[in-house]
Amino acid sequence: MNDLAGQTCEACRSDAPRVSDAEVAELKTQVPDWQTLTVDDEQRLRRVFKFKNFAEALAFTQRVGDLAEEADHHPALLTEWGKVTVDWWTHKIGGLHRNDFIMAAKTDRVYSS
Repeated sequence: MNDLAGQTCEACRSDAPRVSDAEVAELKTQVPDWQTLTVDDEQRLRRVFKFKNFAEALAFTQRVGDLAEEADHHPALLTEWGKVTVDWWTHKIGGLHRNDFIMAAKTDRVYSS
């Protein structure tokens, strides 16, 4: 099994294919804490991360933001007291791409460090 967190996102074109249901099932095994859901007719990955307070949640949000800037792939981030909700999806294709699973794995790595 490939280590998603060690992979690099590829540039995504607007005509890039979304991952198939079979690919989603396979990739989800590497990011099991993430759920797939549909928001505004677009499939996304979502995970809620828990923290002791707002300061820790805010620091995590910044680290994920830095990660997103580095990869030029940006999530939706909701920072609240004691938790951060992260949604990954590929805006250009209106759904999930392999890049989203790579970024979810990288986000997990940031959380565990």
